[in-house]
Amino acid sequence: MALLLHPAYFPNCLSMAALVQNTVVWEVCDNFQKQTFRNRCYIATDQGPLLLNLPISHVGGATGRQSYRDVRIASAGAWQRHHWRSLETAYRTAPFFEFYEEDLRPLFERPFRFLMDLNLETITCLCALLGIAFPDTKSATYLLDPSPLTDGRILVSAKAAFPVEFPPYPQVFMERCGFLPNLSTLDLLFNEGPAAADYLKALKMPWNG
Repeated sequence: MALLLHPAYFPNCLSMAALVQNTVVWEVCDNFQKQTFRNRCYIATDQGPLLLNLPISHVGGATGRQSYRDVRIASAGAWQRHHWRSLETAYRTAPFFEFYEEDLRPLFERPFRFLMDLNLETITCLCALLGIAFPDTKSATYLLDPSPLTDGRILVSAKAAFPVEFPPYPQVFMERCGFLPNLSTLDLLFNEGPAAADYLKALKMPWNG
């Protein structure tokens, strides 16, 4: 199946499973929208899910509209330090954090100007660590109806709910917080390591019934 997806910031398990299971085309011609995973992700802490939010600079002008590809990241150094320290605090005791940290750390040290560039880099890194090919095909124009592609753009919405069952896997704070489903794929990777790819391949997607 050929699927149209938004590049998200360290995508959640559902979005990453969509990538693993399908031929993906990246939507790069739309406008930025709030309340989406374009500039946020969730990780697991001892207090439950923690939102990691990327600060952005809005330059939408009088219409308030701004092309996603033109969205710039604000306060680069501050968010990078905060996000990396949050990951270290949350996952230092996870079985595979030390195994992957040297590959991930540069993403929190390199300067990034545009949100979309950063998001594509986070996905490229996740694909490499999962041992899967990164899809590099991008949309050429915005289409309300992207047929014959399957429209998976709704997966980027932070408010949308999907009828998907997420099989539990061990998490660092599971005894205290219970299983927290569909967090950033980083959570799956740090806890499951090489088995993370198999988890994503087996996840039943909403359009498969």
